Amino acid sequence: MGIVFGGLVWILIASSLVPIPLIQGWVMFVSVFCFVATTSLMVMYIFGTHGGETSWITLDAAYHCVAALFYLSASVLEALATITMYDGFTYKQYHENISAVVFAYVVTLLYVIHAVFSLIRWKSS
Repeated sequence: MGIVFGGLVWILIASSLVPIPLIQGWVMFVSVFCFVATTSLMVMYIFGTHGGETSWITLDAAYHCVAALFYLSASVLEALATITMYDGFTYKQYHENISAVVFAYVVTLLYVIHAVFSLIRWKSS
């Protein structure tokens, strides 16, 4: 689910107009990095390249904690940029930014949930 919503955030940020380019760059970096890294980890797990080693459990827990923090920072910054939109922006652009913020928070929640379960699995291993 995180991959789908993460891809949606990526698309919405790429198509939206953010008043502060530095914020848009950070949100794009976070969404693309997490999308690619999550997809890579999923493919490696599907093909069994982890070999059942406990280091992969540590990697999974660490990655999802970092991804949750990255997405939290990106969500807050995107919300701040959307709030500060002034004249010169259309209603459609404002709604695209609101959609990006909502889905960024959904992805943040999904990464936090996965991080919690990964940390529980890491602690029990």
